[in-house]
Amino acid sequence: MNRTLALLWEEYRQAQPDGYHYSRFCELYQRWRRKQEVVLRQEHKADEKLFVDWAGDTMPVHDPRGGATQQAYLFVAVLGASSYTYAEATADEQLASWIGAHVRAFEFFQGTPKLVVPDNARTGVTKACRYDPDLNPIYQEMAMHYGIGVVPARPYKPRDKAKVESGVQLAERWIIAALRHRTFFSIAELNQAIRELRDRINQRPFRKREGSRASQFTALDKPALNPLPAEPFDLSQWSRARVNIDYHIAFDTNYYSVPYNLVHELVEVRSTPTTIEVFHKGQRVASHLRARDHGHTITINEHRQRSHQAHLEWTPSHTVHWAQSIGPYTARLFERILAEKPHPEMGYRSCLGLIRLASQHSSARMETAAERALGSGACRYQSVKSILKNSLDAVPPVTPPASSPRPRRVTTFAAQSTSIEESGDAQTTDDRKNAGIAPARNGRSIEKPRTGCQLA
Repeated sequence: MNRTLALLWEEYRQAQPDGYHYSRFCELYQRWRRKQEVVLRQEHKADEKLFVDWAGDTMPVHDPRGGATQQAYLFVAVLGASSYTYAEATADEQLASWIGAHVRAFEFFQGTPKLVVPDNARTGVTKACRYDPDLNPIYQEMAMHYGIGVVPARPYKPRDKAKVESGVQLAERWIIAALRHRTFFSIAELNQAIRELRDRINQRPFRKREGSRASQFTALDKPALNPLPAEPFDLSQWSRARVNIDYHIAFDTNYYSVPYNLVHELVEVRSTPTTIEVFHKGQRVASHLRARDHGHTITINEHRQRSHQAHLEWTPSHTVHWAQSIGPYTARLFERILAEKPHPEMGYRSCLGLIRLASQHSSARMETAAERALGSGACRYQSVKSILKNSLDAVPPVTPPASSPRPRRVTTFAAQSTSIEESGDAQTTDDRKNAGIAPARNGRSIEKPRTGCQLA
């Protein structure tokens, strides 16, 4: 309210000019205030409560390569009966660090209490309320895994968790302050130093009573703590996703299958460092190992439609094996189609078409059609389809006639009406020239005219 005692005293003197002086007024105010701050002394039973909180101060962690300095945060957990203390440094105050610190604290205590009393930090409580606070779903799931209850302290009531407040103060004095002159280059190195100081705090004797935190823990809390479950809590995160038309959801740049009948449905995804679980209306419908890389598609065959499963079963090797069951010509046709196509997918689709034809015709007709296609060199789906459609498989193939010998090359002269081989003697032609006979034209010989006068 931004009011001070000086302001209240001035207002008091204006109303009572003959009233108390300022010193007397302050003395009476302090006496009245002490009577207003009566608190309930809390009695803590063994194994009943564990108080947890973050320390206010942080610790620097340096980059060995000379980069920016990172601030580490101190998590503190204190058992109510023995004040036995656990402390560790984390890289941040996010949910993963909060849950992980709880798990390691339970392992340190070698058991779990009945209740955990946290502050109203957002990592543990999504909506603070004195009567009905809303817990973070993952925090609630962790509590259910260990069989414990979570009762957050009342908002703005630090005395509800006075144990951890004093534990935090002790950790800040004997851990953070004690390590302020040391330089750390990793969280692991810092936690190693914290473990040494934490054990020293638990072994330090009490001043006003006998024993120490460690001895009180051995005598009171340790025998009464509930045993740890067989497996530690596996940190999980919840999110929502819409199922795509290929019955896969996208999560962390990878794709995971769900049953195909959930296409377009809104589902809940529970992710852990090792698994991905998908829930629909509270029922788990899919579970996958989490992919480490990016861009992968993880599919369970049972999530596919039956038609999709049947389609994927027809691999190239499977199609050839099926063709062998029809006959040797069909197998040769499949092998040739797969070998001649420029891409395996093209040949694979042609083979699927032939398998569809085989479901419409008998194996004998299919084998005969394959033989005819191989003989004509028309090794295509459309060719086999045409053969079966036009019943060409029932027509015997035409055998081409035997080829005749090739004739020898000759040269014909009209003057003799006979053929003279190229290898013959050229003397006859010269004699005809000397006799004045020209080569024949149109089957008749032509006599060359004589020049000059002919003597009688």
